[in-house]
Order: sequence, then C-alpha cells, then structure tokens
Amino acid sequence: MLKFKKYSPYLAGLVFSSIFGFSFLFTKEGLELMSPFHLLGFRFAIAFLCLSILRLTGIIKINLKGKNLKKLFLLALFQPGIYFICETTGMLYTTSSEAGMMIALIPIAVTILAALFLNEKPTFIQSIFVALSVGGAFFIILNRGASSIAGNFLGLILLGVAVIAAGFYNIISRQLSLEFKPVEITYVMMGFGALLFNLIAIYRKDFAFGSYLNLFTNTDVLITVGYLGIFSSVVAFFMMNYTLSKITAAESAVFANLTTVVSIIAGVVFRNEPFFKFQVVGAVLIIIGVWGTNYFGRPVVEKGEEIYEKV
Repeated sequence: MLKFKKYSPYLAGLVFSSIFGFSFLFTKEGLELMSPFHLLGFRFAIAFLCLSILRLTGIIKINLKGKNLKKLFLLALFQPGIYFICETTGMLYTTSSEAGMMIALIPIAVTILAALFLNEKPTFIQSIFVALSVGGAFFIILNRGASSIAGNFLGLILLGVAVIAAGFYNIISRQLSLEFKPVEITYVMMGFGALLFNLIAIYRKDFAFGSYLNLFTNTDVLITVGYLGIFSSVVAFFMMNYTLSKITAAESAVFANLTTVVSIIAGVVFRNEPFFKFQVVGAVLIIIGVWGTNYFGRPVVEKGEEIYEKV
C-alpha cells in the first residue's frame, strides 16, 4: 500500500498526460461544431454538473467552510480563467506551431516560480532534464514547419500570459494542497470555469438560449463535450491537483510535455496523420526529460500511511 502511494503521483501525472493528449482531437472536433468560448462553456458546465451530482449523491465530499476561499478563487482565476482566455484568444493570432512552442515553456515558468515562491529549487541535473523535455517539444514543433516566430506579437503576448497563468496555477495548487483536498480544488475550478466561459459566450453572442439547448441533440457534440468535460476537465485536473499535492511543482509540470507525445500517437492512430522520424526523436527527448526530472527529484519519506516530501 505504501509503495503504491509512493508512486501514485507519477501514475496520476501519466494519466493526466494521456487524457490531455487525446483532448486535442476532441477539441478540434468541437471547434468545427461551435465557437471556442461556446465549447469552453459547454466543457466546464458538464464538468461542474458531473461533480455536483457526485457531491449530491455523497460519492465525493466537498467541505469549503472556514478555508482560504480567496486563494482558491485566485487559483481558479489563473486556471481555467486567464489561461484558457489567453490561450484561446492567442491562438487566433498565431500559428498552431507558434502556440505549441509557447505552451511548451510552461515547465520552465513553473520551475522558476516554484523556486521563487515555494523555495523548491531544482538541482542542476533536474534543470537539465526540464530543459531536455522542453527541447523535445520544441524539436517536434519546429520540424512541423514553423522554424521562426512570425506571428502577431499580440498573439505571442497573450500566449505568454497563458504560460505565466499556468505557472501560477501550479504554484497555488501546491500551496492549497495543505488545506484543500484535490477534489475540492477541482470542484471550484470547474464551477468557476462554467460560470466564466458561459458568461463570455453569452456576451459575445455565440449562442441564443434555444440553440444552446438544441446542440445537445447532436451526437457529435455530446461525445466531444462529454470527453472534454468529464475526462479532460474533471479527471485530468483532479489528477494534476493530486500530483501537485504530492511532488514538487517542477516535477509535476514536465508531465504537460508528455501530452505532445500522446497527441502525436492519437493523431496517427485515430486520424491517420503522417508519422515522422523527428517525432520519435522529440518524443524520446520528452520522455527522458520527464523521467530524469522526477528520478533525480527530492526524495520522499514515508510516515505512517502518508507520503511526505522533504522540504
């Protein structure tokens, strides 16, 4: 049992990477059916509804009384709030390759912020493996066809803000893990996202109330939103919040680059996309980077039935 708990954060990180990697396929499908904020509104509404049903039936316990709700809402403002707004808007002004290169910087942002705010300073060898993971993601993206940054600077700035927002999410979630359970953090994140993105969609007049409900009669919409809402939002973010409660922010963040590997495999298997040798090279670099960052991470000690990190 203790051995499982020792490795459980790494397994959770792998589950997060796998689910999020497949989410790109469903997001592409969803954007062919509805506008970006309409899709985000659907996604987080389904996620919050799912968690609310689990709460009402007693399957999960949510107790927010007397806890630091201000900081929890600050976390939700960064992720999903600022992150998804800036990522979605930024991608309108840049190429997908440019967006990918910017998002691949998240582990570096997390490593720097963790050192500043959590005093979780990576070792020299950990820093090398973090850079290796990011380098692998860049190698894949650059070889896809965008070897230079030629996009609109507004888009790059927005994506940069998204990277910083993701960095602060990792930091704050790690801090809040001392007070909140991962499911409580995830519950508030999903509720905040459902409210925010549906309000934005209504403000932008992405849909009328009638058409909002009518979309639920479309099987493709149900499948897409079901996966993004239940798996990519509820399960994936719960796994990431759990991982952040057990290992350092930098060690958790590098799992995000594994989504690049998973998305390539998913594209080849399910969309018959071409597979290139450079993708193998990049994937190997990412996997080695993730392994090294965690293998050479800070040791954990076992106390009773819990795993405590040496800090």
